[in-house]
Amino acid sequence: MAQQVPYGYPYPAYPVPTTGMNKPMPIGTGFPPAGGLQTGVNVPSQLPMEESYIENILRLNLGKMATIYMTYENNSQWNAKIFKGKLEAAGRDHIIISDPATGMRYLLLMVNLDYITFDEELQYMYPYAGGVGPQR
Repeated sequence: MAQQVPYGYPYPAYPVPTTGMNKPMPIGTGFPPAGGLQTGVNVPSQLPMEESYIENILRLNLGKMATIYMTYENNSQWNAKIFKGKLEAAGRDHIIISDPATGMRYLLLMVNLDYITFDEELQYMYPYAGGVGPQR
C-alpha cells in the first residue's frame, strides 16, 4: 500500500514506492533500504515480472563452450571480434570465459555483446508460472 506525502513535499501528492515489506522507501536517496525491493510477485491485472536476464541464463549454463560475438564502436583495429571459450562466470555487466587450449581467461563487457551461440542444448529457467523447472 502506497503512502501519501504532504502536498508539495518533495513533489505533489504522488504515492511513495514501498519495499516488499510495505515500508516506505527513504525519500531522496534513490536507493531501496537493505533487503531490496520485492521482485517476482505477480499482481492481478498486470503482466508477470520478467526475470530472464542474460546473466541469469548464462549462469544456468556455466561450464559450456560458447562462441561470443562482440562489436566495438570507433575501433580502427577491429570493429568486430569473436571469442570462443568455456563459460566461467556471468554478471550484470560482464562475462568471463576461458580458452581450454591456452588457459587464457577473458573478461568481456556486456555493453559490447551482440549474441552468443552454444554447440549444445541450453538450460533455461522460464521466468513465469512461479519459475517452473529448467526448460529444454
